[in-house]
Amino acid sequence: MTTPSQQPSETPRPGSQPAEKTYAAASPDVDVKAISPVAEEVTPPPAQSSVAEEFGPEIEAKAGELAARYPQSRSALLPMLHLVQSVQGYVSQEGIAFCARQLDLTEAEVSAVATFYTMYKRRPCGQHLVSVCTNTLCAVLGGDDIYKRLSEHLGEDGKPLGHEETAGEPGEPGSITLEHAECLAACDLGPVIQVNYEYFDNQTPEKAVELVDALRRGEKPQPTRGAPLTDFKSVERQLAGFFPEEEDVFRSDVDAPSQAVETLRGAQLAADRGWTAPVMPENAPLPEVQK
Repeated sequence: MTTPSQQPSETPRPGSQPAEKTYAAASPDVDVKAISPVAEEVTPPPAQSSVAEEFGPEIEAKAGELAARYPQSRSALLPMLHLVQSVQGYVSQEGIAFCARQLDLTEAEVSAVATFYTMYKRRPCGQHLVSVCTNTLCAVLGGDDIYKRLSEHLGEDGKPLGHEETAGEPGEPGSITLEHAECLAACDLGPVIQVNYEYFDNQTPEKAVELVDALRRGEKPQPTRGAPLTDFKSVERQLAGFFPEEEDVFRSDVDAPSQAVETLRGAQLAADRGWTAPVMPENAPLPEVQK
């Protein structure tokens, strides 16, 4: 037999009239205060004054410039998230709130995008982001071995470095964030690694270890193709759509050749042998649709 205090509350009925209780009352001998997961006094986290400085007038101006590039300002969300990463090295909750304010979106809408794409990091990144392609072809050619070797080499105390974990203090010189990557669109040059999205082709475990050791020493090895190596935050500023204004600096820092002999071999072979694709007729009939 239950006492009135132990009776469960009435199940709320549909409609605007709420039930009197939405919980089962505890018996008199239960110390509700002791078992409550809520502390008596919740101490608010310390104010992060640096956040206001990070997203100051200069960054707000750049965010406004991004929003003005599109007929609908919300279309600027992807580059604006890159802008946030160029400031903080990842997309923090404050960065999400910043984007929401700038584009008149809810934080939930911004979070939905930031958590969908793997290029937006939710934890602070190192000075360099090292992406090892472990998709099918690169994996068969040695991508899995490269990732395993780097994971062990960058780990500490016998513990391998995990996916999107950082060796060193995030953001500090020589720090490296390691990640698995899906297809990096360089199957003809696999296995491949990207450092801050620049290509290092035809890698081996030994060459990969030499590469990350050079990065940790503060060196910036020349990528196999593409622009000279920089750091993660600088690349994120470029991905946000902000480039050097001087033509010669732009050409040397950003617009470097990216093609490789292997990539162009098919086109060269076709040109040498006079192969051409058939010309599409102007009024090609469409196939009949089965009824």
